[in-house]
Amino acid sequence: MRSRAPAHLAALFLSTVLASALLAVGGGAAHARTPAPSPSPPLPASVDGGAWSSGHLQGTAIDRRKGHLYFSFTDLLVKTDLSGRPIGSVTGFTGHLGDLDFNTGDGRVYGSLEYKAAEAFYVAIFDGARITRMNMDARTTGVVSTVHLREVVRDYTADMNGDGVFDGDTGDTPDHRYGCSGVDGIAFGPDLNRRGGGRLTVAYGVYSNTARSDNDHQVLLQYDVRDWRKYERPLVEGAHHTSGPASPDGKFFAHTGNTTYGVQNLEYDRHSGNWLMAVYKGRKTAFPRYSLYVVDGSRPARRGEVKGQPRPESGRILSLLPRGLHHEPSGVYGYESGGQYGLVSLDDGRFYVAEAGTVDSAGATLQTGRAVLHRWTGAVPDPFTVLGRP
Repeated sequence: MRSRAPAHLAALFLSTVLASALLAVGGGAAHARTPAPSPSPPLPASVDGGAWSSGHLQGTAIDRRKGHLYFSFTDLLVKTDLSGRPIGSVTGFTGHLGDLDFNTGDGRVYGSLEYKAAEAFYVAIFDGARITRMNMDARTTGVVSTVHLREVVRDYTADMNGDGVFDGDTGDTPDHRYGCSGVDGIAFGPDLNRRGGGRLTVAYGVYSNTARSDNDHQVLLQYDVRDWRKYERPLVEGAHHTSGPASPDGKFFAHTGNTTYGVQNLEYDRHSGNWLMAVYKGRKTAFPRYSLYVVDGSRPARRGEVKGQPRPESGRILSLLPRGLHHEPSGVYGYESGGQYGLVSLDDGRFYVAEAGTVDSAGATLQTGRAVLHRWTGAVPDPFTVLGRP
């Protein structure tokens, strides 16, 4: 046995050296250390989205790991760094590009996109890593794909008075189920049916119409997007495709009273577990007409009446957070707040709340946007307080 010891020690030494080498090159060792992820860059008090010949600011999204902010200007997507320096933009939209959100699961930016005249409604998906220069054409550069939302089309084109005629893009009609005018608010968050997993949530636009009673809900559709690549198609203006899921994975209703064009910005706040819905105020005097409503994330959706429908209807009803301002006659809670032009939760009690404006340049009016850092306080009437400006 003693004569084998030197060979045994040599073999042991060699195996130790080989194991160390494997660890050095990351070779399948169970205890190998993985490099720590790069810390996210610090967040500034505000980020200027620039001034553009476009429509007004519709929504914002942030990629915290890479330090990028995205601004939707109705027919233009702008990508900046956190100092507000433009990195790239996507142009060529003839439809309405609305709210945005960033999907940490695949590193892409999702936005609502609608073509009312063509009765076509989509989720637009931007590959932010490929947006590297200004004025990239949405139709030819391959940086954006689209998924068709059939459920929205069904409700938008519904002939509610049964006269055999769809009345088109107008709120002054009984047509459009739930008053659906298309899509706008969009956000990633948990399954509202409590079945587990994350979902993309898309909120309806809703026409302002005080003469009907079936348009007093915010309508939210949820989708599991993990298999959506099979549906994605390039954006072809004038030749709108219909590739998309046959139906949503969930449909939900929040009774707020009628608003003007529904949820402008939808955001899930992981810090509180609640959903924020920023809107343009409605005109029905029977409701409080707040500008921000909060869905209580601690209370699961319940089966209940979808109020005001022509025929009795039940659906999955969401509860408003019983905080803030309270309108006793309608039972509606809410706040008076910004966020209609962009709302980004940083999931730690802070939010970027966007401001929109205009500037004159050489006789032309340009649209501006700025994301300003706020903290949620829950105070009334405005639950946000500004943390600072440059």
